[in-house]
Amino acid sequence: MKKAGLIGLGAMGAGIARTLRGRGWALRVCDARPGAAEAFAAEDGGGTACASPAQVAEGCELLVSVVVDAAQTEEVLFGNDGAAAAMKPGSVFVMCSTVDPRRSIAFETRLAELGILYVDAPISGGAAKAASGQMTMMTSARSEAYAKADALLDAMAGKVYRLGDRAGIASKVKIINQLLAGVHIAAAAEAMALGLREGVAADALYEVITNSAGNSWMFENRMAHVLAGDYTPLSAVDIFVKDLGLVLDTARASKFPLPLASTAHQMFMQASSAGFAREDDSAVIKIFPGIELPRGETKDGGAA
Repeated sequence: MKKAGLIGLGAMGAGIARTLRGRGWALRVCDARPGAAEAFAAEDGGGTACASPAQVAEGCELLVSVVVDAAQTEEVLFGNDGAAAAMKPGSVFVMCSTVDPRRSIAFETRLAELGILYVDAPISGGAAKAASGQMTMMTSARSEAYAKADALLDAMAGKVYRLGDRAGIASKVKIINQLLAGVHIAAAAEAMALGLREGVAADALYEVITNSAGNSWMFENRMAHVLAGDYTPLSAVDIFVKDLGLVLDTARASKFPLPLASTAHQMFMQASSAGFAREDDSAVIKIFPGIELPRGETKDGGAA
């Protein structure tokens, strides 16, 4: 069987792992949460649960990291029992987190010094698409890395965009995607909140907007969570505090104005500081005063 390792079995990572397993890959996995890797290995189709990134890396030459941010990626690679020290020269590290493009470039440089290849490969589409193998990957890498990792990338995602021959390019595209995603969620919440304040029935407003020119994927997806009164975090408020912060940091470096992204970032910051940090990002609607939020049930979907 084709062999690979995967580190990080959260909402996206677990879906990717199950997709790969269903497509004939034998997986070594680990996760910072006790029992998560063992639970995955106990499922039908199995897998090998490992205690550390280093132990994952010892048994395969293709390693996928699906952790939250650059700090966690740093720990996966270079922390205690990190993967980098255990990876053989010529192995490939596939980095799927949303990070500052400059950090991705730095990861590629540090791994290259060890003879390890690197794929900058942030992902989008949410847990549902990760589990069905239909998510989108934005990738950039050197030709040698693609040559070894192409089969793995194609098995992970429905769409794999190959955007350049070095790290950083893919992360820049993901940053732009997150700008739009965050602004669209914030705008969707603002529109729904105004409708509620003006006495419009939430389900009627949802039905009309999702069949009109004002609709967006984020309105249709996230306002379904609001109608259901379900703020279980598929993508949490604090994810967009982080990601829109990365957007603004990237633009600030070149003195490029982003007024809409700045406003959306402040909205997510307000939601986070109000106690909704770990709720679904649609909970940004809770910052609006004087509205009664729905508690009903409706269709649900994935995350950004």
